[in-house]
Amino acid sequence: MRASAEDLPDVLERNRQEERQQALRALLAQPLMAASHPAFPRVRRHSEYLRNWLSSETGWHLQLEAEFARLYKRPADRRDPTRGATSGGTTFTRRRYALLCLLLADLERSDTQITLARLGESVVNAAADSTLEAAGLRFSLEGRDERRDLVTVVRLLLDCGVLSRVAGSEDAFVQRDGDGDALYDINRRILAALLVTLRGPSMVELDETDQALDQRLASISTGFVPDTSEGRNRALRQELTARLLDDPVVYWDELDDEARQYLTSQRSAITRRIQEATGLVPEIRAEGLAMVDPDNRLTDQRMPSEGTDGHATLLVAAHLAEQPSDMVVPMATLAERIAAWRPEYRRYWRKAAMESGAEWHLARQAVAQLRGLRLVRVDDDGIRPLPALARFDVGGPRLPDEPATETNDDAHD
Repeated sequence: MRASAEDLPDVLERNRQEERQQALRALLAQPLMAASHPAFPRVRRHSEYLRNWLSSETGWHLQLEAEFARLYKRPADRRDPTRGATSGGTTFTRRRYALLCLLLADLERSDTQITLARLGESVVNAAADSTLEAAGLRFSLEGRDERRDLVTVVRLLLDCGVLSRVAGSEDAFVQRDGDGDALYDINRRILAALLVTLRGPSMVELDETDQALDQRLASISTGFVPDTSEGRNRALRQELTARLLDDPVVYWDELDDEARQYLTSQRSAITRRIQEATGLVPEIRAEGLAMVDPDNRLTDQRMPSEGTDGHATLLVAAHLAEQPSDMVVPMATLAERIAAWRPEYRRYWRKAAMESGAEWHLARQAVAQLRGLRLVRVDDDGIRPLPALARFDVGGPRLPDEPATETNDDAHD
């Protein structure tokens, strides 16, 4: 009994650390977390620790309310196209992003309830602004595709908890030429927590040039860094920790000289703190560094492994991994490779994939998956394999009736 009593503090500390890891991992996977989320009680119980760790190590702020928790993450690359919004599996287009901004502005001025038809009318009126028309935004509720765009944006706000459906149906609004309707409650606390900036956008001077857009994005999302050695080192540590938590891979050649030197000298300390806080394991290679999840759960995008799309993606990955590191592969070449694979795998691929032209869809989808995992880079002249793709240079995917072959253990998490 005495030995058990002496071990009790260690057991309690291990349980506390495990709970904190689970809470932090859940926040990283779900930065806007509703109170109904299974991990919300852990986040609330360890909120002081989480808030202090995140503020110190990443510069991210954690807001905790009775109804939700909001982790204000800021991506390292503000122009990364792989982080686009989706709703019900539907990817957001440029127009849908514009509609989202117009809807949020209208909701900020609205009462506690609003109808779908009223939202549509507001967006139509706002889109009639001459500046927006000059930028190419035209919107009405006359076509079914336009109503579907509006509903896609509204459903994203429903998923986020900004809107709660009281009555009605979005499908009826789309199918019945806008005669159907729906009524929503507006959650203003969550609405106010959506925008992740350090400065209000209204405080930034507007300019129509593309370069100025990058400057505006930087000005609303970049914090003040004291012009001291300690201040610069703290900013570097936070930036690198945030990237290792948020990006699948951090490549050395993507870092400037100062960040590369700092990460080289402080790599062990930074990765140790991340591992203790999240349970992620560092994978260090000559080309870069990644924090790998042994459970393969802390990700919003995985390498597909099932179905026609998954099989084609794995085939493309293995093919690209065999290419020289400086090779740029045109999209047309990948489409031709997929077309060449069709006779061999026709027993396993869906019928639509056998049709002429389907190889282009499979090629584009495979590249999008690999790009999101930072395994390839897409340039104007084609697709460039990145070093982490080498883990797939282990032979083609094995079909159910094929014998297993030996693989390189280093190519797996």
